[in-house]
Amino acid sequence: MKKLLLILLSLLFQITLLAQTLIIKDKTAYNNIQGVSLLGKTSGNTLYTNKKGAIDISSLMGEDSIVIKFTGYKEKIYSYQELSLRSTPLLLSDEIYLIDEVVISATKFEEKKEDVPQQTEVISEKEMRFMNQQTTADLLQNSGYALVQKSQGGGGSPIIRGFEANKLLMVVDGVRMNNAIYRGGHLQNILTIDNTVLEKTELIFGAGSVIYGSDALGGVMHFYTKNPILADSGKKIILAGNALSRYGSVNNEKTGHLDFTVGLKKIAFLSSFTYSDFDDLHQGTNRNPFYENFGKDSFYVERINGKDSALVNTNKNIQRGTGYSQYDILEKILFQQNKNTSHILNVQFSTSTTINRYDRLEEISGVNPKYAEWYYGPQKRMLGSYSLNLKRKTIFYDQSRIILAYQDIEESRHDRKFKNNNINHRIEQVKVYSFNADFTKVIKKHELRYGVEANYNAIKSNATVENIQTYTSSPQDTRYPDGGSYMRSLAAYISHSFEITPKWILTEGIRYSNIELSSKFNDTTFFPFPFKSVKQNNQALNGNLGLVYLPGADWRIAVLGSTAFRAPNIDDMSKVFESTGGNVVLPNSSLKPEYTYNAELSLSKLFYKKIKLETTGYYTWYQNAITTGKSSYNGNDSIVYDGVMSRVNTSLNNGEAYIYGISAGALAELNEYLSFRQTLNYTYGRIKTDTIDYPLDHIAPVFGRTSFIFKTKKFKGEFFMLYNGWKRLKDYNINGEDNINYATLNGTPAWYTLNIRSSYQFNQYIALQLAIENILNSNYRVFASGVSAGGRSVSVSLRGRF
Repeated sequence: MKKLLLILLSLLFQITLLAQTLIIKDKTAYNNIQGVSLLGKTSGNTLYTNKKGAIDISSLMGEDSIVIKFTGYKEKIYSYQELSLRSTPLLLSDEIYLIDEVVISATKFEEKKEDVPQQTEVISEKEMRFMNQQTTADLLQNSGYALVQKSQGGGGSPIIRGFEANKLLMVVDGVRMNNAIYRGGHLQNILTIDNTVLEKTELIFGAGSVIYGSDALGGVMHFYTKNPILADSGKKIILAGNALSRYGSVNNEKTGHLDFTVGLKKIAFLSSFTYSDFDDLHQGTNRNPFYENFGKDSFYVERINGKDSALVNTNKNIQRGTGYSQYDILEKILFQQNKNTSHILNVQFSTSTTINRYDRLEEISGVNPKYAEWYYGPQKRMLGSYSLNLKRKTIFYDQSRIILAYQDIEESRHDRKFKNNNINHRIEQVKVYSFNADFTKVIKKHELRYGVEANYNAIKSNATVENIQTYTSSPQDTRYPDGGSYMRSLAAYISHSFEITPKWILTEGIRYSNIELSSKFNDTTFFPFPFKSVKQNNQALNGNLGLVYLPGADWRIAVLGSTAFRAPNIDDMSKVFESTGGNVVLPNSSLKPEYTYNAELSLSKLFYKKIKLETTGYYTWYQNAITTGKSSYNGNDSIVYDGVMSRVNTSLNNGEAYIYGISAGALAELNEYLSFRQTLNYTYGRIKTDTIDYPLDHIAPVFGRTSFIFKTKKFKGEFFMLYNGWKRLKDYNINGEDNINYATLNGTPAWYTLNIRSSYQFNQYIALQLAIENILNSNYRVFASGVSAGGRSVSVSLRGRF
């Protein structure tokens, strides 16, 4: 009898303990949420859920009101009795408007988004996982915040506020990706960032030079990869991971991804691997009736029995040669020395197969194809970095972050004319060494952030011409100086925020930069330049001044004045290349830095904590803008380049230009299940002349995104529309990088797509995602693109986590 009583008491005790343990999960993703706070209003006790989303609530016994909060989720209030009687997990729903959302990129340290005067946007891991895009370029295109140009299947060049390529700064885990050969046309480097391992993406719009230095004219795209997870106090080791398998019909995509973390008390490891294989891209078949042949791929080239042959493409909607494969590897090691000191080693590697330059392969010379081959070699990016993070109160700082990084980048171009046995190989290698030290210090209502930065780029360029029949090679003119080049930059900055009152926040900052670059021409056989080397040394002083006003009633008003600069790099100063057929770009050693002077006004209003409207207007005065223009060589306006008489062009500081525009957004929670999102962007840019102002290149047409999102337990669905307005012929820059030859006789037509995607979480481990994009199978091209966008696509994904 005593034994039976003891067993019953033991069972009763265990049931009581079980009843006092609460599990908190995401309503749709159904994953456990760590760090949720539970505040007892009477006692003031605050508890937090562990890595399993669990928490023992026994210490809150008797509380009538327990406030449950976590950033990004709706607040809930329960009594202890209600929580203790729960037999199922407590599910939290997303908050459509994140009042306490934090950004890092704007200042390099955590800052409330509403306190930053500059327009910023955050794409969370949850959003990226649901968007489930093939590449990071597609991720940005589908976000509605940027337009993305493509010249080939493996392409993607974002356009933000009228700036593109080397006038936008890309940063990954605190390390700048822009290097000395980032060009002013279109870049596909964003493809080397694996979106399946990203923790979040932050977009800073407009001038970012005070914090980031050169190149941040139109904005900063900062990509943060996941970090390893340490074991919590209750475990000696933790093992967790994610897996993805995805198929997409539009290009027969096959993607596989696996990442896993092994965490001990003080050290943790994260490993990630992604492989993607894409076949040729199918364009939409539903064409604009006024441009029935626009984008049709009528031929392709094959070498048969040692001879080039132009073959008829039997399915003109298949863009032959757009397929490629890519794999990405990431390895991170976190060492938590103590609660105030951590170290992170970060190694990333990305490479691809060769990627055909589709737009060049579609060019015609007379009645024949111009090229038999034109492809990029595997684009390789290797990053290794060490980060030291300190959190301790000293006289100089409260937090600091020091990053040492090394990057090794290789890219190459290979082209051969139709029925020509000689193929040109041009290979560029860039090694980048960088050092960043950033500090923050809070003194009462003042917050200081300051730091130093050093970068060194070493560039090596090789070129040969190979006979594909005899396999013999001979020297060829290099894209960049054959004697090697370097670019070195040193900078220091300081910024300050002052919370004058809870309603008024003042921000200001200043940065000094010094940039030196040098190139050597060893072999001037191909172009007998009147110089053997070129050197430049440029300096820049940049600043910003911003004010945020929070008058109450959920209003927010922000104004910002700022300057930004971009120093000429090796690509601007020393490159020799064929921009389009019959046009060659030659070096210019007299280039000066580009400068922008910017004004920005932002307004937002939250209604009933359910509807948010926001808009930002901006004006940019652009001085010494570097564009491509007509020039001469030895007094001649044309030279023979690669066997073709070509018009001489060069990079020029094209006087003054201006850009203005507006971006608007809306968020609305229509009911418990349905919400609405909207973005809209308009930009206008012109180069000032003595007569009529001339269009500035890279100015996107009006574009936007509209979506309706439905959420319920374990399910999330979205219907959305992407759209672009017309880019009329009169708004093209003919001498720049707008690629008017890939448009219609009237410009790039307006377009829209209807799309739907969904996700169902079977349990906390398995999820199925289905999507249909471009439902109407519309045929269209994004502005300045040389390849048509994909037609109707069905994608199926299976996700797992453990």
